[in-house]
This record gives sequence, C-alpha cells and structure tokens, in this order.
Amino acid sequence: MRRSKLSALARSITLLASVGAPCLAQAADLLTTLPPEPLPPPIEIGGAWYLRGDAGAGILGEGHTVAKDVSIPPIPYKYNVLKDYLGNQAFVGAGIGYQANSWLRFDFTGEYRSEAKWIFYAAEKPSGGINRTSGKFSSVVGMANGYVDLGTYYGVTPFVGAGVGFAHHMFGGVTDNGQGLYQGGYGVGPEKQKLSFAWAAHAGLGYSITPNVKLELAYRYLNMGSAQTGTVTCEAPPYCKTDYHLKDIASHDVKVGLRWILGGVVAPVVEYQPMPEPIVRKY
Repeated sequence: MRRSKLSALARSITLLASVGAPCLAQAADLLTTLPPEPLPPPIEIGGAWYLRGDAGAGILGEGHTVAKDVSIPPIPYKYNVLKDYLGNQAFVGAGIGYQANSWLRFDFTGEYRSEAKWIFYAAEKPSGGINRTSGKFSSVVGMANGYVDLGTYYGVTPFVGAGVGFAHHMFGGVTDNGQGLYQGGYGVGPEKQKLSFAWAAHAGLGYSITPNVKLELAYRYLNMGSAQTGTVTCEAPPYCKTDYHLKDIASHDVKVGLRWILGGVVAPVVEYQPMPEPIVRKY
C-alpha cells in the first residue's frame, strides 16, 4: 500500500515538471527581450529665424510746414498758410526676424518709400503776396519691431506691435513761384538730406499658407520725424532765402507681407538594430 502511494506521488511530480518547464522557459525568454529604445527628438534646422518681404502704400495727407528766413540779417517772415499738402508714397521692404516663442517675435526691416509731392501755399503778411513752394522727397526707413500674436482662430492670427528706428529723407526739385503781388518772383533750392528718428505702431492678421510660409495683411501708423528743403533763394523781387521744415511726417500705411521660416524639422537618423533572437532552453 505504501509503495503504491509513493509511485503515485512520483508520477504527479513528473507530470508537473513536464508541464511547468516550458512555461518557465517562455517566461525567461520574455525577460531577456528588452523593449525598443525611444526615438531621439527631431532636429530643428534654422531654428525660429525667418525672412520677410513687404509692399504697400502710405497716405501722408496734410503736412505741418514751418518756413524760416535765413537771410543775413534775417527778415521776419510772417504768413498765413493757404495750403500745406503732402502726397502719398508707395513702398517695398525686406527684413529678418526671430520667433522667440508661440506668441512673441522680433524683426529688423528696411524699406524704400517712393517720392511724395509737397506743396506749400503761403500769403505773406501784410502785403498779401503769395508764394507757392513745391518739391518732392523720398525716404529710406529702417526699423526694429516687436510683435505679440494674440492666438489663432480658424487659421487666422491677429497681432499687434511697435517699432523704433530712423527715416532718411531726400528732398529735391524745390521751386518757389510768386503769385498775386509777387507775380514773376522765382526761386530754387538745392537737394537736401536729413536723418530723423522714426517710430511705428502695427496691427494686422497673419495666415499660414504652408507650415513655412505666412501671409500678413497689416495697418501701420508710421511717424517719420522731420525733413528739410535746401535753402530756397529768390534772385528776383521779392528776394528771399528760406528754409522749409516739414514736421511730424506721419503716414497711414496698408501693407501686404510674406514671412518665410528658415529651415524646418527633419526626422532623426535611426540606425537599424535587429531584435535579439529568443533564447531556447533545451532540457
């Protein structure tokens, strides 16, 4: 009886060993197979730098001209302004910028502004004689700008910004024609260049045409400081030597621009490594 119980126990142990050994071997194989390593992050080429190009038109409207007699000795020049007019300008520009984060960016821009017509009618007191002085000036403007993007809605990103810089004005073609009691009077002024402080306020909308190209439609208030004519000299009565100073030259600009984000994101280079073969244990 005792011998039969021992035989039965031995057969049970042998059965358990034959069933459990393959399971233990498979568990060992799973432990030796390591999970794949995570991919390295993508590499950014060009960072957040971008190039930009702009074109638009500016409305200058009414001017603020001050006439100053520079004769020696100076002759008091008292007048009533009849017309003080500035024409409009077209402009093209380019620049380079940096996107600091998802809502803040900066750029440096330069632009050329076409010739604007200037006309100044003044009636001198007390004679009532009229001087019609006219000329043209063009400008080169350089600005450092900062912008805040206000979120994106249906693909459109509104933004506001401000900038400071300089305006280089080039004044030429200045003539003075006498009218009324000054009929027949005539004067000319040489070309004159002047560098002035400038500042701007921006507001607009941006739209992503592609991940690397953005379209902008914007309004800008641009204050270009002051410009000055060369000294206008009249060689016939009434004799004159006059400088004309244009103060607070302001333009309401509408412009269209494109921003090209440099570089982009490329996939990392991953070396192929075959998975280790499972370890087969033989019993």
